[in-house]
Amino acid sequence: MDEVKQYLNDAEEAMEMAAMALEEKLSRIRAGRANVHILDGIRVDSYGAMMPLANVANLSTPDARSIVIKPWDRNMLKVIEKAIIDSPIGIMPENNGEQIRLGIPVLTEDRRKELSKQCSKEAEQAKVSVRNSRRDAIELLKKSVKNGVPEDVEKDAEADCQKVHDKYIKKIDAMLEEKNKEIMTV
Repeated sequence: MDEVKQYLNDAEEAMEMAAMALEEKLSRIRAGRANVHILDGIRVDSYGAMMPLANVANLSTPDARSIVIKPWDRNMLKVIEKAIIDSPIGIMPENNGEQIRLGIPVLTEDRRKELSKQCSKEAEQAKVSVRNSRRDAIELLKKSVKNGVPEDVEKDAEADCQKVHDKYIKKIDAMLEEKNKEIMTV
Protein backbone atom coordinates (compact mmCIF):
# COMPACT_ATOMS: atom_id res chain seq x y z
CA MET A 1 0.00 0.00 0.00
CA ASP A 2 2.89 2.32 0.74
CA GLU A 3 4.23 1.89 -2.78
CA VAL A 4 0.84 2.95 -4.21
CA LYS A 5 0.91 6.13 -2.13
CA GLN A 6 4.49 6.72 -3.24
CA TYR A 7 3.51 6.40 -6.92
CA LEU A 8 0.70 8.92 -6.43
CA ASN A 9 2.95 11.31 -4.51
CA ASP A 10 5.64 11.09 -7.19
CA ALA A 11 3.09 11.77 -9.93
CA GLU A 12 1.64 14.74 -8.06
CA GLU A 13 5.13 16.14 -7.44
CA ALA A 14 5.97 15.85 -11.15
CA MET A 15 2.69 17.58 -12.05
CA GLU A 16 3.42 20.38 -9.57
CA MET A 17 6.88 20.82 -11.10
CA ALA A 18 5.32 21.13 -14.57
CA ALA A 19 2.94 23.82 -13.29
CA MET A 20 5.77 25.70 -11.57
CA ALA A 21 7.91 25.55 -14.71
CA LEU A 22 5.01 26.94 -16.75
CA GLU A 23 4.50 29.74 -14.23
CA GLU A 24 8.17 30.70 -14.56
CA LYS A 25 8.08 30.58 -18.36
CA LEU A 26 4.93 32.71 -18.49
CA SER A 27 6.46 35.29 -16.17
CA ARG A 28 9.30 35.80 -18.65
CA ILE A 29 6.93 36.65 -21.49
CA ARG A 30 6.41 40.39 -21.53
CA ALA A 31 2.84 41.53 -21.65
CA GLY A 32 3.17 45.24 -22.36
CA ARG A 33 3.72 46.24 -18.74
CA ALA A 34 7.10 46.56 -17.06
CA ASN A 35 8.03 43.35 -15.25
CA VAL A 36 11.56 42.63 -14.02
CA HIS A 37 11.01 38.90 -14.63
CA ILE A 38 11.53 39.39 -18.36
CA LEU A 39 15.20 39.88 -17.46
CA ASP A 40 15.48 36.59 -15.52
CA GLY A 41 17.13 34.73 -18.39
CA ILE A 42 19.87 37.32 -18.92
CA ARG A 43 23.32 36.44 -17.60
CA VAL A 44 26.27 38.82 -17.49
CA ASP A 45 30.02 38.22 -17.23
CA SER A 46 30.94 39.47 -13.77
CA TYR A 47 34.67 39.14 -13.14
CA GLY A 48 34.95 35.89 -15.06
CA ALA A 49 31.74 34.24 -13.85
CA MET A 50 28.38 34.26 -15.64
CA MET A 51 25.86 35.65 -13.16
CA PRO A 52 22.12 36.39 -13.38
CA LEU A 53 21.46 40.07 -13.94
CA ALA A 54 19.65 40.32 -10.59
CA ASN A 55 22.90 39.31 -8.81
CA VAL A 56 24.91 42.26 -10.15
CA ALA A 57 22.33 45.05 -10.18
CA ASN A 58 19.20 46.38 -8.55
CA LEU A 59 16.16 45.93 -10.81
CA SER A 60 13.09 48.10 -10.32
CA THR A 61 9.98 49.29 -12.14
CA PRO A 62 9.40 52.98 -11.35
CA ASP A 63 6.32 53.01 -13.60
CA ALA A 64 4.26 50.69 -15.82
CA ARG A 65 6.36 51.39 -18.94
CA SER A 66 9.97 51.22 -17.75
CA ILE A 67 12.52 49.09 -15.92
CA VAL A 68 15.54 50.64 -14.23
CA ILE A 69 18.74 48.64 -13.78
CA LYS A 70 21.22 50.15 -11.33
CA PRO A 71 24.44 48.08 -11.19
CA TRP A 72 26.26 47.85 -7.89
CA ASP A 73 29.53 48.39 -9.78
CA ARG A 74 29.57 51.10 -12.46
CA ASN A 75 32.11 49.10 -14.47
CA MET A 76 29.30 46.64 -15.19
CA LEU A 77 27.17 49.16 -17.15
CA LYS A 78 28.61 48.29 -20.59
CA VAL A 79 28.53 44.54 -19.89
CA ILE A 80 24.89 44.69 -18.78
CA GLU A 81 23.94 46.88 -21.73
CA LYS A 82 25.57 44.42 -24.18
CA ALA A 83 23.86 41.44 -22.52
CA ILE A 84 20.46 43.12 -22.88
CA ILE A 85 21.11 44.00 -26.52
CA ASP A 86 22.17 40.39 -27.25
CA SER A 87 19.15 38.93 -25.43
CA PRO A 88 15.87 37.97 -27.15
CA ILE A 89 13.74 40.49 -25.21
CA GLY A 90 13.96 42.99 -28.07
CA ILE A 91 14.26 46.21 -26.07
CA MET A 92 17.02 48.75 -26.62
CA PRO A 93 18.60 49.91 -23.32
CA GLU A 94 19.30 53.57 -22.53
CA ASN A 95 22.52 54.05 -20.55
CA ASN A 96 22.95 57.40 -18.72
CA GLY A 97 26.28 56.58 -17.05
CA GLU A 98 24.77 55.57 -13.70
CA GLN A 99 21.86 53.31 -14.59
CA ILE A 100 20.22 51.62 -17.53
CA ARG A 101 16.62 52.31 -18.39
CA LEU A 102 14.48 49.99 -20.51
CA GLY A 103 11.39 51.55 -22.05
CA ILE A 104 8.71 48.91 -22.52
CA PRO A 105 6.99 49.60 -25.84
CA VAL A 106 3.25 49.26 -26.28
CA LEU A 107 2.46 45.94 -27.93
CA THR A 108 0.84 45.86 -31.36
CA GLU A 109 -2.18 43.63 -31.98
CA ASP A 110 -0.08 41.20 -34.06
CA ARG A 111 2.57 40.97 -31.34
CA ARG A 112 -0.12 40.33 -28.72
CA LYS A 113 -1.45 37.45 -30.83
CA GLU A 114 2.08 36.02 -31.23
CA LEU A 115 2.66 36.21 -27.48
CA SER A 116 -0.69 34.56 -26.86
CA LYS A 117 0.25 31.69 -29.21
CA GLN A 118 3.62 31.36 -27.45
CA CYS A 119 1.85 31.13 -24.09
CA SER A 120 -0.51 28.49 -25.48
CA LYS A 121 2.44 26.40 -26.69
CA GLU A 122 4.10 26.63 -23.27
CA ALA A 123 0.84 25.62 -21.58
CA GLU A 124 0.41 22.66 -23.94
CA GLN A 125 3.93 21.46 -23.11
CA ALA A 126 3.07 21.63 -19.41
CA LYS A 127 -0.15 19.67 -20.03
CA VAL A 128 1.80 17.01 -21.92
CA SER A 129 4.16 16.74 -18.97
CA VAL A 130 1.20 16.36 -16.58
CA ARG A 131 -0.35 13.68 -18.82
CA ASN A 132 2.96 11.83 -19.01
CA SER A 133 3.21 11.85 -15.21
CA ARG A 134 -0.30 10.39 -14.99
CA ARG A 135 0.51 7.73 -17.58
CA ASP A 136 3.72 6.74 -15.78
CA ALA A 137 1.92 6.48 -12.44
CA ILE A 138 -0.86 4.36 -13.93
CA GLU A 139 1.69 2.03 -15.53
CA LEU A 140 3.44 1.60 -12.18
CA LEU A 141 0.10 0.96 -10.48
CA LYS A 142 -0.79 -1.74 -13.02
CA LYS A 143 2.60 -3.38 -12.49
CA SER A 144 2.04 -3.27 -8.71
CA VAL A 145 -1.01 -5.56 -9.13
CA LYS A 146 1.39 -8.26 -10.34
CA ASN A 147 3.38 -7.69 -7.15
CA GLY A 148 0.40 -8.40 -4.91
CA VAL A 149 -1.50 -5.14 -4.63
CA PRO A 150 -5.27 -5.79 -4.71
CA GLU A 151 -7.02 -4.70 -7.92
CA ASP A 152 -9.58 -2.54 -6.11
CA VAL A 153 -6.76 -0.59 -4.42
CA GLU A 154 -5.11 -0.11 -7.82
CA LYS A 155 -8.39 1.10 -9.39
CA ASP A 156 -8.96 3.55 -6.51
CA ALA A 157 -5.39 4.82 -6.90
CA GLU A 158 -5.95 5.27 -10.65
CA ALA A 159 -9.07 7.33 -9.90
CA ASP A 160 -7.10 9.43 -7.40
CA CYS A 161 -4.36 9.93 -9.99
CA GLN A 162 -6.97 11.10 -12.50
CA LYS A 163 -8.36 13.60 -9.96
CA VAL A 164 -4.87 15.02 -9.37
CA HIS A 165 -4.32 15.16 -13.14
CA ASP A 166 -7.58 17.06 -13.63
CA LYS A 167 -6.65 19.50 -10.86
CA TYR A 168 -3.33 20.38 -12.51
CA ILE A 169 -4.82 20.65 -16.00
CA LYS A 170 -7.36 23.13 -14.57
CA LYS A 171 -4.54 25.02 -12.85
CA ILE A 172 -2.58 25.24 -16.12
CA ASP A 173 -5.67 26.42 -18.01
CA ALA A 174 -6.28 29.10 -15.37
CA MET A 175 -2.65 30.29 -15.59
CA LEU A 176 -2.89 30.47 -19.39
CA GLU A 177 -6.20 32.33 -19.27
CA GLU A 178 -4.78 34.85 -16.78
CA LYS A 179 -1.65 35.45 -18.90
CA ASN A 180 -3.69 35.82 -22.11
CA LYS A 181 -5.93 38.32 -20.35
CA GLU A 182 -2.83 40.23 -19.24
CA ILE A 183 -1.39 40.19 -22.78
CA MET A 184 -4.60 41.26 -24.49
CA THR A 185 -5.29 44.12 -22.07
CA VAL A 186 -4.32 47.38 -23.77
